[in-house]
Amino acid sequence: MKRFSTRLLAAAAILALPAAASAHRQWMVPNATVFSGTNSWVTVDAAASNDLFFADHQPMRLDGVKVWAPDGSEGAIANGSTGRYRSTFDVKLDKPGTWKIGTFTSAVMGSFKANGEERRIGGRPGGGTPPLSVADIPADATDVKLTEVIGRNELYITADAPSSTVFTPTGKGIEFQPVTHPDELVVGEPASFRFLVDGKPAGGLKVTVVPGGKRYRNDDGARDFTTGADGVAKIDWPTPGMYWINASLTDDKPSAPRATQRRMNYVTTVEVLLP
Repeated sequence: MKRFSTRLLAAAAILALPAAASAHRQWMVPNATVFSGTNSWVTVDAAASNDLFFADHQPMRLDGVKVWAPDGSEGAIANGSTGRYRSTFDVKLDKPGTWKIGTFTSAVMGSFKANGEERRIGGRPGGGTPPLSVADIPADATDVKLTEVIGRNELYITADAPSSTVFTPTGKGIEFQPVTHPDELVVGEPASFRFLVDGKPAGGLKVTVVPGGKRYRNDDGARDFTTGADGVAKIDWPTPGMYWINASLTDDKPSAPRATQRRMNYVTTVEVLLP
């Protein structure tokens, strides 16, 4: 599979923070995940909010959204629009197979002190001042604390027939390699999803699954699953609908120079149908 070039989007890294670090969950939700033929369009809403999938906080930026066609070639979003609370865009599904739509963030965030003043690395641009980078740290800086942040937020959309090319791992951060294809999720039939870290099975990884529609019920409905030594989490689906899935992990294996910690996050939304 052709891999798109990595983009260093410090601003987008804010929205890629692990769910546990923020009360607002970042999400993308399609109007459907399975389509017939190769003349269909999928429409995607994208935002960060308190309740899944009710847009009430911030829209998701669209400049980092990429599309992978079933053959690994690059697709494109169309009709992109960003409003007060959510962004929306379309993707034309003109090739048979499973498409991947999502974001990949790789950035370094943290702080240092210079002349007794604390300065921040990464984050959102604001006030006309661009965020500082690692290259801006002066030689005499003290209290340098840097964390590499790697995040993915992905959707899988199938046109006509399922395929698996878009699940080929890149070997960096947390990745999703399903045993049960995402277009085969049905109430009452447990699914097996493998998670990888740096291309290897992520044993003992906590995977949180939350159904959409929190606005219309009292409890969050979140359930936690843990992957086995093979990196596989077995997830059951009590009701049909859209489900938000998140896995995050922090370790001391950063690849970015001067970083001492690495924080990884993975998000996807899947659709579960009635049998």
